[in-house]
Amino acid sequence: MKKTIITLMLPFCTLAVDAQTKKPTAVKKKVTTVVKKATPAVVLKTTLDSASYAFGNTMATSMKNDGLNNLNYDLLIKGLKDAFANKTPLIAKDQSQTAINNLFKVVSKQKHAPAIAEGKVFLERNKTQQGVQATASGLQYLVMTKGTGIRPKATDTVLVNYRGTLLNGKQFDSSYDRNEPLSLPLNGVIAGWTEGVQLMQVGSKYKFFIPYNLAYGERGAGADIPPYSTLIFEIELLKVNGK
Repeated sequence: MKKTIITLMLPFCTLAVDAQTKKPTAVKKKVTTVVKKATPAVVLKTTLDSASYAFGNTMATSMKNDGLNNLNYDLLIKGLKDAFANKTPLIAKDQSQTAINNLFKVVSKQKHAPAIAEGKVFLERNKTQQGVQATASGLQYLVMTKGTGIRPKATDTVLVNYRGTLLNGKQFDSSYDRNEPLSLPLNGVIAGWTEGVQLMQVGSKYKFFIPYNLAYGERGAGADIPPYSTLIFEIELLKVNGK
């Protein structure tokens, strides 16, 4: 009798064990596919459309060539709309020009950072060279020949021979090559010349090492002197002509 009861209970035990060990069925997540709409192609239908696009593209190309890579486009468009609508500008005209100039100065410095760094490293090393002296402004000079004549003033006109080179040794100007000394007013030249030549006496020949801020600065000069160039000049003071 006991054997019969045990035999009958076995199937129920098996079902109970299966119920406890059976893993729950995984619920599949529903995947939602987002379909992006294609951006419609811009169609230039009228002369105004074509000219409007051309204005924007031409302006941007010019600014990009000057090193500018982006703008706040929302404010750019607002500026255009305000001007066409004769609205009062958010900033005055003189402030506008200052803002533009300041932006391009930042961009230019970033673009010419290698030249700025090269000049800085050169001047730091050069001022430790024997005979090289430096002024408070950062101008450095070496006396090659000591003269005995008078010293000019900033308001004087002087007669000089000179040779100018870049740090890589490339010559960009020379009165020696033209075999013709140059007469010039000291208050009408770069700051490095104005300061440096006043240190000289007639008959002297100096070599000047001029940082970019005392030379042609962020603009450079023509095709031969790039922006932010540190320059080297050999200058021979021949005569002081007075005012």
